[in-house]
Amino acid sequence: MTSSFTNIIKGDVITVDHPEYISSLARWAKNAERKARVVVFVKDADDVSRSIIYAKENNLQIAIRGGGHNAAGASSAEDGLVIDLSRYLQGVRVDAKEKLAYVGGGALWKHVDAEAIKYGLATVGGKVNHLPPVKTGVGGLTVGGGHGYLSDRHGLTIDNLKRVTIVTASGATLTANESENEDLFWAVRGGGSNFGVVTEFVFQLHPQRATVFAGAILFPVQKAKELVEATTKWLENIKADESMTQVYAVDDSGKLLIAAFVFFNGSEEEGRMKFKSLYDIGPAVDLAKEIPYEELNGLMGTELDHGKSYYLSGLSQKKPCYEATVELIQIGFEYMSQAKVNSVPVSATAFRRQLAYNILCNIQWDGEGPDRTDEARLLAREMTEIILRGQGTLSEAEKQGYTNYGHGKPHQA
Repeated sequence: MTSSFTNIIKGDVITVDHPEYISSLARWAKNAERKARVVVFVKDADDVSRSIIYAKENNLQIAIRGGGHNAAGASSAEDGLVIDLSRYLQGVRVDAKEKLAYVGGGALWKHVDAEAIKYGLATVGGKVNHLPPVKTGVGGLTVGGGHGYLSDRHGLTIDNLKRVTIVTASGATLTANESENEDLFWAVRGGGSNFGVVTEFVFQLHPQRATVFAGAILFPVQKAKELVEATTKWLENIKADESMTQVYAVDDSGKLLIAAFVFFNGSEEEGRMKFKSLYDIGPAVDLAKEIPYEELNGLMGTELDHGKSYYLSGLSQKKPCYEATVELIQIGFEYMSQAKVNSVPVSATAFRRQLAYNILCNIQWDGEGPDRTDEARLLAREMTEIILRGQGTLSEAEKQGYTNYGHGKPHQA
C-alpha cells in the first residue's frame, strides 16, 4: 500500500496491520468473509473513483459492500480491494413535495423506512431489516430487482428508481436515468453491480398509512395440509395490499411449526377478515397485530443470526404444493399478487419478470465450524427437485428464482 493512495482518500483506508482490519471484514454470513488486502471506507464518488483506478493499476479484484447482507461473498474480495459504502454514505433525504428519496449507496432500508414515513410516504424496500450488527442495505436489493411488501401495489424496487449516481469501471462518475445514460440505467435495474458503484439512489415515494396489520400466525406442522388448502383459497382472490410469507422452523422446545407471516396494508379489523381462511384453521399462536409501518420490515429474519454460515437458493412456484410443504422445513414461500410487477414491459429493465411466487431455500450452519457449502449446495438441489415435482411441466426460464435469493450471483451486497 502506497502512502500516495492513502493521502488522496478522504475516507478511511484499512490494511492488514490496521486495528480495524478484522472488524472491517465482518459480514452477516461467516462463509462470505474474505481476507481483503485493503478496505476503503469511501466518503464520496471521488473516493470510489480513486479506489477503482488504484485497484486496476495493482490488479486487485474489487468488491462493493453496502450492508454486507449476502451469503455468497459478493461484498468481499480475497486479497482484493473492498469499496465499503456503509460508514459514510448512509444518508437519506426526503423531498416530500416531489415525493422523492435521495439515498446514499451505503444506506440501510430501515433508514429509508423511518425517514420517509415521517412524511406519510414509503417506497418498495426489502422484507428483512436486521438489528445491528446485521445490516440489510439498499444497494444490493435494488440492483438485483427488489421485491418487498409494497410490490403488489408499486412494483419492484427498480420500478421506483428514478435516478442513480454511479462510478463506472473507468472511474467516471455519471448520472443515469430515463433520459441520460439510458442504457446504463436499464442495466443497473436488475443487472447487478457489474456496471459500476452506485453512490446515490433516487426513489419515487408513495403515500403510506402510518400503521399496517402484520405478524406471524403459527401452526403445528400437522395442520400443513389445511394450511396449503387455505393458502390456495386465499390466493384465488388475492388483491394488492395483502401478502403472506410462510416459513418452517423449530421452536425452543423442538416442536416443528409453520409460521405464516401475514401482511395487509390496512387496519387490524380488515386484515383479520382478509386472512379468515387461515384463522378458521385454528392457529396455535397468533402474533399478528396492527403495528407502525416502519416496524414492518423487522418482523422476519430474527432467526438469521449474524456470524452463522448460510447457503441461499431461489426458485419460483406457480402454486402451493402440500407434498413439498410437509417435506421441507428450512424454506420460505412468498405469496403476493404479481400483477403490478408483471405489468411492466419485460424490455423496460434488466430484471426477468415472471408470473410466479418466490421461494427461498435457506440452509445455515455454525459459522465457526468447517465449511459445508458443498453439502448445502447438494441439499438445496434436493429441495429444489422436491418443489418442482409438484409444479408440473416447467420451462427452464420458469424454474429460475429471484436473483437476490441466489448463491454466488454477482450483485452489490
